[in-house]
Amino acid sequence: MGHDFKTLQTFDVKGGPQFGRDNLPKLRAALKTDRLDGFLIPHEDEYQNEYLPECNERLMWVSGFTGSAGAAIVTTAKAIMFVDGRYTLQVRQQVDTALFEFVSLENGGMAKWLREYAAQDEVYGYDARLHSPNALKRLKEAAALRGAKLVEVQTNPIDSAWTNRPPAPLSAITVQPLKYAGMPHSEKRAQIAKSIAEQGADAAVITAPASIAWLLNIRGADVQCTPLPLSSAIIDTKGHVNFYVAPEKLSDELRAHLGNEVSIAGEDDLQNGIKALKGKTVIADPNTSSAWIFDRFTQAGAQVKSAADPVAMPKACKSEAEINGTIAAHIRDGAALIKFLHWLDTEAQSGDYDEIEAAVKLESFRHATGILEDLSFESISGAGSNGAVVHYRVNQATTQKLERGSLFLIDSGGQYRDGTTDVTRTVPIGNASREMAERFTLVLKGHIALAVVRFPEGTTGSNLDALARMPLWSAGLDYDHGTGHGVGVFLGVHEGPQRISKAPNTIALRPGMIVSNEPGYYKTGEYGIRIENLQYVTQAEDISGGERKMLGFKNLTLAPIHRDLIVTDMLSPAERAYMDAYHAGVWDTLSPLVDADVRDWLKAACAPL
Repeated sequence: MGHDFKTLQTFDVKGGPQFGRDNLPKLRAALKTDRLDGFLIPHEDEYQNEYLPECNERLMWVSGFTGSAGAAIVTTAKAIMFVDGRYTLQVRQQVDTALFEFVSLENGGMAKWLREYAAQDEVYGYDARLHSPNALKRLKEAAALRGAKLVEVQTNPIDSAWTNRPPAPLSAITVQPLKYAGMPHSEKRAQIAKSIAEQGADAAVITAPASIAWLLNIRGADVQCTPLPLSSAIIDTKGHVNFYVAPEKLSDELRAHLGNEVSIAGEDDLQNGIKALKGKTVIADPNTSSAWIFDRFTQAGAQVKSAADPVAMPKACKSEAEINGTIAAHIRDGAALIKFLHWLDTEAQSGDYDEIEAAVKLESFRHATGILEDLSFESISGAGSNGAVVHYRVNQATTQKLERGSLFLIDSGGQYRDGTTDVTRTVPIGNASREMAERFTLVLKGHIALAVVRFPEGTTGSNLDALARMPLWSAGLDYDHGTGHGVGVFLGVHEGPQRISKAPNTIALRPGMIVSNEPGYYKTGEYGIRIENLQYVTQAEDISGGERKMLGFKNLTLAPIHRDLIVTDMLSPAERAYMDAYHAGVWDTLSPLVDADVRDWLKAACAPL
């Protein structure tokens, strides 16, 4: 299938068992040189990023695993891979089972393994830049219980052993226009400075690139699918920022935008900036700043106040301009998406197309908007059994046909200057089985429950998670991923500190926060189902007779939910009314934006149940 644009997503085989076969011996040779019995390898890089530049894909280099969460311990005799429930199938496809053992990342992960298997007097190395201080503390305590020791390496042995390592990215940093940012960075800096002073600190170190991007109204292109400028910063109580970044990324326009209150230095100068804070109290976030940061402040004689990144919460609670931009992005993205869903319901029903062709087709519709900056992540285009792999990444080796009698799951999103989208739809190719439809409807019931809920201030996502699971639980079913994650505005498609999941979370949902609503069901080896919309927290209308102010969600995503998979009799009258109202909104908003053939299909797709 041809296309005349630069494809943003590549479908080369990434990772794979050969990585472990080629690179484990190289790492073990480096360990021998460094007199180490083992080495700890988290997925995260120096910036604690989920998605990494190629030069920081250390876990993939040593194992072949390409997932966005995982870890490994490599010893002179063993290699252990740790992954969570999203990746239990993928890890066995990509990592050599003869070389690696597989262990759950949940319920203790690396710390549990050290507690059970580390041996007396063994020495395990770690790169302090890649571990959070809290995680590293648990690892050290676990090793100590066995009489083993963890030591910091000055040079990561993977970096030493990695020949032909890709260079660090040096993409140009751009200005995020005020009409999308909603507030000049001078006001943002003043807001954060006030927060730092109120916490009794003199400064805060910001090491999350997304926080720096939001704070300074800038964006970058150092990481695929996420417009991040890899960098770090220190901000004081006067709102002055020391910005540590590769100078090659800065144009004269960008320097003028930053102004006199933002001082620029190279990334390697961060350590000097830390030393200059001797005797001061500095906020550092143990969830986003590495153990290296904490150790260097302590060595410099500064008092480290362990607290949340002061930018995280203001960034999460979107301004009116950010919400309006996100709404506009979803309307634009929705028009592209329904053109694709129309194609799936017509031409693709032939069974002649595969997962890659489907992903490229959707990307072509997004690209035709003329203002797509990037995908927000590599599309999860899963036909049949591949749809059951939660974070499946299609490539030339694994792609399957969209065969009749199967389900096709497409989870995708776009990055636009005014907003970030993330949407999942499940579509039948040919006729779905009764079981498929029934389980789809259970997922839909959970999705609706989370869309319509009203909740008091102070409610966390963990409090709401069970609502999306209850219909599945009633049938003895569940899914092994979170129900909702935060989303940025032309930033990360996965953003904290809020989330909706079984995992405990103390962050209350607040107005302006964007979250996904994505329950699912996955039958290994057969099919996967997920329904995902984005929605944002808002003040709810007063409830008659109610005594408390309530919050609720407003929907952002506009795309029909496939009627042929809905067992209408399984829905309550209220659930049917919700679906009819949702589809009416999709029709009213998007029908003027598409051609007649798509409009005719959309009318049927959005007809009342």
